[in-house]
Amino acid sequence: MTRRRSAALVGNPNAGKSALFNALTGARQKIANYAGVTVERKAGRLILPSGEPVELLDLPGSYSFDAASPDEEVTRQVVHGEFETEAVPDVIVLVLDAANLEQHLVFAQEVLELGRPTVVALNMVDLAERDGLTLDPAALSEALGVPVIPTVAVRRRGIDDLNRAIAEAESHAGEDSRSRWHLSLPERRLAAKHIARGAILSKSARHMIENGIDRLLLNPWLGPIILFALLFVIFQAVFAWATPFADALEGGVAAISAGVTDVLPDGLIRDFLTEGVLAGVGSVVVFLPQIVILFAFILVMEASGYMARAAFLMDRLMAGVGLSGKSFIPLLSSFACAIPGIMATRSISDPKDRLTTILIAPLMTCSARLPVYAVIIAAVIPETSVGPGMGLQGLVLFALYVAGIVGAMVVALVLRRTVTKGAASGFIMELPRYQLPQIKDLAIGLWQRAWVFLRRAGTIIFVATIALWVLLSFPQAEPGESQLDASYAGAVADGLHPVLEPVGFNREMSLALIPALAAREVAVSALATTYAVDAEDEDVAAQGVTSKIAAFWSLPTALAFLAWFVFAPQCLSTIAVARRETNGWKWPIVMVVYLFALAWIFAGLTFWIATALGL
Repeated sequence: MTRRRSAALVGNPNAGKSALFNALTGARQKIANYAGVTVERKAGRLILPSGEPVELLDLPGSYSFDAASPDEEVTRQVVHGEFETEAVPDVIVLVLDAANLEQHLVFAQEVLELGRPTVVALNMVDLAERDGLTLDPAALSEALGVPVIPTVAVRRRGIDDLNRAIAEAESHAGEDSRSRWHLSLPERRLAAKHIARGAILSKSARHMIENGIDRLLLNPWLGPIILFALLFVIFQAVFAWATPFADALEGGVAAISAGVTDVLPDGLIRDFLTEGVLAGVGSVVVFLPQIVILFAFILVMEASGYMARAAFLMDRLMAGVGLSGKSFIPLLSSFACAIPGIMATRSISDPKDRLTTILIAPLMTCSARLPVYAVIIAAVIPETSVGPGMGLQGLVLFALYVAGIVGAMVVALVLRRTVTKGAASGFIMELPRYQLPQIKDLAIGLWQRAWVFLRRAGTIIFVATIALWVLLSFPQAEPGESQLDASYAGAVADGLHPVLEPVGFNREMSLALIPALAAREVAVSALATTYAVDAEDEDVAAQGVTSKIAAFWSLPTALAFLAWFVFAPQCLSTIAVARRETNGWKWPIVMVVYLFALAWIFAGLTFWIATALGL
């Protein structure tokens, strides 16, 4: 029996292979897995103009035959005929994204080096035209030495021409062609640039402007400077722009508290509402403006296309500490919350690379730390200018975020040289085109994040704060005795304080660390509740936590508290997710121990140095 001829769709991810596969095969498809692996095998029947059936394979997207993932390994094995159950494809259909031609031509040269019958599908030419590019398929065909067919798979444009080209495909590249494409990676990139330039007939002004912007933003020297300057502006804005709104919310909470005091008689119910609910939960809610402003910047960076470029810039730094560039996206997610960041490590194929990323994810400054940072900075750092448009408070906040990043990189370097030793894998990503963010999308994104913050304030923070209030309120103190000294919470603080006193912590700070394990923001509400319960009169109890910290804490003590939260372990939910993702308690315990050790050491160093300097 004569074997049915076969063809394989090969190309980079996001080149439109699946859409092209559907257009060529219609409903004549079947899906299974390749033997011994979990990678999906998608095959269909292509009917040539002569009526001859051809088996068409849709191979996983690849950036190189030097496989860096199971998907790429399957593509390499199929194309090279290494699968016992899979014959070598008779024809290779090389799918290129017309809008990202230069990038896709790098892998194309690896395919052409095989010297096999090849047809190029220049796909998504409509998007290239939308982006201001006019291409010459004939010039590209001459440069590559194989037929080039313009296609728009989703609209079935060029499908009949491609079908005919597959039917007529012969060996367009012999041994001479194989030697022609036998190049090093730098040579292939240079060749891709020249071939792409030769195939472009014209560019619109917009396309040239965007390329010029990329040359600036992705410059290896200027790019990082621009990125860190942007981050600096963001943290300045978190304080400068949010202050009026935060003050208004704080005034509103104080007014409600005063109203409750006027209406209700002295007793447990009034204390519960003023000292527990309003002083505790209210002290966290007032930082909603800072959260919204921070995420507004993040959403704009994502929607505009700049966030992907930031990932590209950070790739060099990641590789320098032994991490794959693939780790950047999970770590970036950890700035919102470490839980989705740890879960996002599933995309990292190398197990040691993935484990390292999980272990350092808690060092990324999550949004839950922002209320802690904001209240301490506002209390002890003067609202002074250190230059044009630069405030000292924003500079300190920026330094805290940088400290978390630097700490994560140093820990990653140590881990990759010891317990997770291994080489960093490559990282390739496709940069999206620039676009103006849609106001509607930004509004939805901000509402979702604000709602998550408020929901935490109404659930986790509320429960933890009320539990702390109960422990602080009972037993009742004797006349003249401090309520903190008499309470159950005071006994807990007395047990923990000897460990933390050497690094400058007072009893209130030591006590606040316990409920903060439920959620970082609870540290603020815990401090507010503690000071409210222990206040001698209602006027003092009604003061905000910021003013109380400013009155009771020294600068070295406050700086030590900030240093602690840069390194201290994440909430219990994060530890539970780390346990699930590592299939055991070994690595979460390692994570908690090393983070507590770093927190104690750096809080102590901060306190001792600040005290020695007389701050």
